[in-house]
Amino acid sequence: MTANALVLSDLDLAALLCSRVCHDVISPVGAIANGLEILDDPSLEDDMRKIANDMVRSSARTATAKLKFCRIAYGAAGSAGSVIDMGEAGEAARAFVGEEKVKLDWQLPRENRPKQEVKLVLNMLLLAIAGIPRGGVVTVSADGRGFQIRAAGERAKVPEAMAAVLAGTADPATLDARLVQPYYATRLATAAGMKLGMAMEAADVMVRASHRSDEANQLLGTGAN
Repeated sequence: MTANALVLSDLDLAALLCSRVCHDVISPVGAIANGLEILDDPSLEDDMRKIANDMVRSSARTATAKLKFCRIAYGAAGSAGSVIDMGEAGEAARAFVGEEKVKLDWQLPRENRPKQEVKLVLNMLLLAIAGIPRGGVVTVSADGRGFQIRAAGERAKVPEAMAAVLAGTADPATLDARLVQPYYATRLATAAGMKLGMAMEAADVMVRASHRSDEANQLLGTGAN
């Protein structure tokens, strides 16, 4: 459910999101620095020079992909308007996930959607990936006017600490650079007028976001029958 009891100040949220972005990019940036340091060695043999060059190139691609993803998921995405191209978000997601541990099946169509909804989808993707620590397949698709993401993998589960944040029952003092992301997802869901949920469905983790107005209409329709 969407958090309501758990509230961070805007300053604390901004600080923790900055820490999250730094946490995401520090590894590839550090690898770039290490590779450049190796290349500075004048006695470096050709085979080691090639390995170092490959490491720098690969790490640079990874850092770029992570920053592009974070730019949309957490930032303003360079857009002064109120919509973002869902296709652009899908491209950023594919580059971010890569093709090693997690396989991404992005089924959402290329179309302009409200900014908060697009940001929410990318944050839902992070929630789903967190549910399959050993890797697997993540499928992103539409669910009416909302979204659903299924994560299938060995020992898939909803992390307990993450579930508490999503439910709004977590102690604010426990929120760190890792747990601020599910909290931010609940804030995005609220801003988009949507209800966010994460639960097990058979052996898979399912993350769903539906418009509250749709749920209200369904209730009204049920009551009319």
